[in-house]
Amino acid sequence: MNLRDLKYLVALADHKHFGRAASACFVSQPTLSTQIRKLEDELGVSLVERAPRHIMLTPAGRDAAERARRIMADVDEMKEAARRSQNPEAGAVRLGIFPTLGPYLLPHVVPRVRERFHDLELLLIEEKTEVILRQLREGKLDAGVLALPLHDDQLHIELLFEEPFMLAVPETHALANSKPLIMQDLAHESLLLLEDGHCLRDQALDVCHLAGAGEKTGFRATSLETLRQMVAANVGITLLPVLAVKPPVAPSPDVHLLPFSAPVDIPVLGAVFAIGLLPILYGISMWAVTAISPQQVSDPIQRRIFQLMPILFTFMFASFAIGMVIYWVWSNVLTFAQQYAIMRHQGVKTGLDNWIDRTFVKKPAESVVK
Repeated sequence: MNLRDLKYLVALADHKHFGRAASACFVSQPTLSTQIRKLEDELGVSLVERAPRHIMLTPAGRDAAERARRIMADVDEMKEAARRSQNPEAGAVRLGIFPTLGPYLLPHVVPRVRERFHDLELLLIEEKTEVILRQLREGKLDAGVLALPLHDDQLHIELLFEEPFMLAVPETHALANSKPLIMQDLAHESLLLLEDGHCLRDQALDVCHLAGAGEKTGFRATSLETLRQMVAANVGITLLPVLAVKPPVAPSPDVHLLPFSAPVDIPVLGAVFAIGLLPILYGISMWAVTAISPQQVSDPIQRRIFQLMPILFTFMFASFAIGMVIYWVWSNVLTFAQQYAIMRHQGVKTGLDNWIDRTFVKKPAESVVK
């Protein structure tokens, strides 16, 4: 059994098809099929139920695939930690972000991140919240920027920033010329909202319930830009987070934006990290906060902490890498000791025994016969 076979098994579990799994692993289908068969022979169980048009993993196969996935993630993490011990700010970070936030947050953050972390490759993936969380657990993503609250013991969560909603209305709407709004101004209004699966929909619904407003039936948008265009077309009114209406987003002459007199149900954005990459990702997230909300670091003590972060990151990564090396050495020593004890118990003389005899055990002097 080797890591390559485990990689093939994980690919087969993901794609449920020998051909697609082989393509994902850049090998031929017969090669992948042969290695899966060898893995089954080695484990002594059937991992795959083969059918003419599709395959299914057996219960043992599903369990083996999950274990293989964790092993592959641990190996990747070990390699990444060893590499980062030489340069903690280098490498690739796979960042997940939900589609209703990405187009508005990334223009503020990415230029600052590239300027500060020259050797860092930022790989961005846009998916809905549940997909990002699943890929974080599976090790396919290193971090995600999601709306809070979230509850997951497998992940580390840090608050990034908060941003208030603004009410977007057509120029001809009765509220267009109002002073800063209060919650009661939304009573009996019907708002345009995002479709199910978007976290900002849930937060907007909370505002509607508190204000006595409702959802406009017959329409649900897939993006904030669609909501904006519907407001501009005088279809209805909606709630938009501040990031979606501040530059570089161009203002719409047909949409009037109204702030609330007090922040209303602030969308809270947080960074969700895979535990092993916590230090560097936490540092990047704090730099992101300074890019979009400088007031978040107005405190001089906090600014001093940010200045010391590179030293802290280097120390933490070096400690982590040394710990991983010590763990690897110690686990191999224990494995060797166990195998040596078993062989001695069975009366098998090992190469170590022969070396000890040659080096430390004195042979009896041979008698000289005259």
